[in-house]
Amino acid sequence: MTGLTKIVDKTVAPIETDLDGWTKVEGNPTMKTWIEYTSPDESMITGCWEATPGLYHAVYAGWEFVHLIEGDVVVTPDDGEPQSFGPGDAFMLEKGFSGTWLIKSKVYKHFAIKLK
Repeated sequence: MTGLTKIVDKTVAPIETDLDGWTKVEGNPTMKTWIEYTSPDESMITGCWEATPGLYHAVYAGWEFVHLIEGDVVVTPDDGEPQSFGPGDAFMLEKGFSGTWLIKSKVYKHFAIKLK
């Protein structure tokens, strides 16, 4: 084991269904998720995600670090103010986050999710 893994975009077959905790609210957005790495104890995953325009409501079961590569989104916590993000932006979503993702233009991101 080297302890170093390069995350190469889209090298595995994608999950092409909406992820658990994500519900379509407006429009007909679609998503694809590529899980490029899973830690040996399965507590962490990393990969790539893309989605088409529309509105999702999401409830997070783990912590997620996001680095937005392409697209524009507005993320609004159920109990908070909307925040806009574009290419190059990075942000963190905490376990238990509940809110909407308004995908204004096709989104592509890298992610790291701590599951447990």
